[in-house]
Amino acid sequence: MIAAQLLAYYFTELKDDQVKKIDKYLYAMRLSDETLIDIMTRFRKEMKNGLSRDFNPTAIVKMLPTFVRSIPDGSEKGDFIALDLGGSSFRILRVQVNHEKNQNVHMESEVYDTPENIVHGSGSQLFDHVAECLGDFMEKRKIKDKKLPVGFTFSFPCQQSKIDEDYDANIVAVVNDTVGTMMTCGYDDQQCEVGLIIGTGTNACYMEELRHIDLVEGDEGRMCINTEWGAFGDDGSLEDIRTEFDREIDRGSLNPGKQLFEKMVSGMYLGELVRLILVKMAKEGLLFEGRITPELLTRGKFNTSDVSAIEKNKEGLHNAKEILTRLGVEPSDDDCVSVQHVCTIVSFRSANLVAATLGAILNRLRDNKGTPRLRTTVGVDGSLYKTHPQYSRRFHKTLRRLVPDSDVRFLLSESGSGKGAAMVTAVAYRLAEQHRQIEETLAHFHLTKDMLLEVKKRMRAEMELGLRKQTHNNAAVKMLPSFVRRTPDGTENGDFLALDLGGTNFRVLLVKIRSGKKRTVEMHNKIYAIPIEIMQGTGEELFDHIVSCISDFLDYMGIKGPRMPLGFTFSFPCKQTSLDAGILITWTKGFKATDCVGHDVATLLRDAIKRREEFDLDVVAVVNDTVGTMMTCAYEEPTCEVGLIVGTGSNACYMEEMKNVEMVEGDQGQMCINMEWGAFGDNGCLDDIRTHYDRLVDEYSLNAGKQRYEKMISGMYLGEIVRNILIDFTKKGFLFRGQISEPLKTRGIFETKFLSQIESDRLALLQVRAILQQLGLNSTCDDSILVKTVCGVVSRRAAQLCGAGMAAVVDKIRENRGLDRLNVTVGVDGTLYKLHPHFSRIMHQTVKELSPKCNVSFLLSEDGSGKGAALITAVGVRLRTEASS
Repeated sequence: MIAAQLLAYYFTELKDDQVKKIDKYLYAMRLSDETLIDIMTRFRKEMKNGLSRDFNPTAIVKMLPTFVRSIPDGSEKGDFIALDLGGSSFRILRVQVNHEKNQNVHMESEVYDTPENIVHGSGSQLFDHVAECLGDFMEKRKIKDKKLPVGFTFSFPCQQSKIDEDYDANIVAVVNDTVGTMMTCGYDDQQCEVGLIIGTGTNACYMEELRHIDLVEGDEGRMCINTEWGAFGDDGSLEDIRTEFDREIDRGSLNPGKQLFEKMVSGMYLGELVRLILVKMAKEGLLFEGRITPELLTRGKFNTSDVSAIEKNKEGLHNAKEILTRLGVEPSDDDCVSVQHVCTIVSFRSANLVAATLGAILNRLRDNKGTPRLRTTVGVDGSLYKTHPQYSRRFHKTLRRLVPDSDVRFLLSESGSGKGAAMVTAVAYRLAEQHRQIEETLAHFHLTKDMLLEVKKRMRAEMELGLRKQTHNNAAVKMLPSFVRRTPDGTENGDFLALDLGGTNFRVLLVKIRSGKKRTVEMHNKIYAIPIEIMQGTGEELFDHIVSCISDFLDYMGIKGPRMPLGFTFSFPCKQTSLDAGILITWTKGFKATDCVGHDVATLLRDAIKRREEFDLDVVAVVNDTVGTMMTCAYEEPTCEVGLIVGTGSNACYMEEMKNVEMVEGDQGQMCINMEWGAFGDNGCLDDIRTHYDRLVDEYSLNAGKQRYEKMISGMYLGEIVRNILIDFTKKGFLFRGQISEPLKTRGIFETKFLSQIESDRLALLQVRAILQQLGLNSTCDDSILVKTVCGVVSRRAAQLCGAGMAAVVDKIRENRGLDRLNVTVGVDGTLYKLHPHFSRIMHQTVKELSPKCNVSFLLSEDGSGKGAALITAVGVRLRTEASS
């Protein structure tokens, strides 16, 4: 059905020949639904181009991001100033928003004229005038000293880079008037996600999915897009529907070739379009008996308000007579009917075109949501929509035909550009205040280079205290001798057993090391469980169980018989007195076996082997897992002289000069020192960089006051730090709608793996939300962004602190040897280092910055606690053999 058929009832009084005469001129303005649907498709394509990074530079419909990410949520409150600048006068409003009980907005405003010389003058003159008027407005209301937040409606096309641009006032938001309309209506109806203006000019905005906006970073959430659709057709895409009258209007405009769609539909041009049609018809003798007056030929003498008056149902023809008489054309009754027909066709075409472009926006919204039927609200403002007697009804009717699968509510805006600016300001102000508080909290986790150099200096001082006999007992960093005096040299050869005890499971391994041109290490292992009753029974029961499992493994491998050398990785605090003796200082990890603390674990193992009387083993080495990591990597890379573990816990070891190891006799050669650096800071030397959250985590841990450095850098604790920050932010209303869920109250819910997953660059925020959902945390996209930020800040600090510690180690090695430059390799193991997407990179960078005279390489360890134990045993056997020969 074509628009002209819908209008037929308007022209029943016209004689057939009159209709034919007029239709001869206006045929091109009668747009069929088929044509309108085609225009919808064209506009949809233009929208896509405007959103694309590749096509935006040449796109006609600019699709400008506004950085308005949400409509008001009802929690906004405060006192705001709104400036509404968009013509020859401007308004200043004071908007007071109170969210308690009933939503309440109180507004008072004043209109200020802008003199002609300022309108056409310089920008500085204009803004000086605005500032002067603003001062007057605030002076009258005695609020000049309050420095209220200001929202600035600037009703001209602007490419924004952020939501606020500072004009030496507390300007929180620069707002387009169309966006202001949407926000005003959004305060009353939170379903409102489109803003539309049909007045002197025309434009629309809507909430677009961030993942489709190439010009803005981020892929989750929404942002309001100011389409600036008045420029639709500036590339010639509407030439087939533009008429000679449209072209004539464009030629005579201030901006020829620009805003062609706006010139076909907006109030600034409809009256002029009608005048041009009347002049042409009069020249051809089809109206006014050919009379053409100076008034009829004068631009601006026939306005859109005249079109509205002529189209009124009852007094329309009377109004036509008056208006045409004023133009001096002495109209007949037939002339009046004909002119009414012209006005109707021109305004109906406008309504049809706006319906087509809005229809394209609604279809995009529906597709974005993946819903078969769209329910939404459109906030509308503009004199043409509000005051034309038939416009809104025709527009709605056409829209329903073009988008039958959308249920649209139209909400008239009140003070849209002013109140809307205040609403955007209120939302922005709330978010800015939240952002300030969040930044203030997270700033405590930011470490400057000077702070990190100070940490390095303190670590070095603590290392010296641990190495000296006089200060060793009271030192926080114990610097325990491991009695490993050499790294592998490649000549190690033979079959070795390794035990790896560090938790509720333990491994027995057979490691076959072959020297020669093609050095190889072949490993076989079996995992055994340790029941809870044995973990917490007697020491004899524990070691008998271990030996029983060794017996099973020897049978399994078919190697029971010969006395094999064995390395025992015992991942509990031990004081070693020799390579093959380690006295247990304390149990951890849930072990409580009696008669073990204070005893040599190698002797306890040998005694259990004797009790079984099945086989004998040569316990060559008691091994710390960090030392095992270093030895594993040293087998592959001879420059490896440092071991580092950053996983559930953290520790480091390195090859120290014997002359500096006062706890062991002899000053020749080197010895690997097990630093036990997790206790760095236990004496209070890190208190100035520990945060409130670090103290909370420490206070509720199983070993309060101990391992403070480890609690700031290792995987067991980073998640707990994050969880405590999230609880704090939730209490303040920044997260999870202020609701602290039961899962969030659960200690240990944030494991290292979740931190690593959340911080992955490849992970969209949608997937972050899915991870939080697994943890029972129902998050919005804004929640997900904040959680990811918190994880990033905490893990970055951990990597930097770890790097500062490592910088102290490598610089000590360099200074020990009197070198200007040191080349050294660090063997590394641990889930945090291996799996976290950024930890290793940040740690490496920190070491490089803090120890510029050291070239440090990092080599990932493969099975330091198993293969490393075997290699330490192999080196021990080699050295023992060399000594005996």
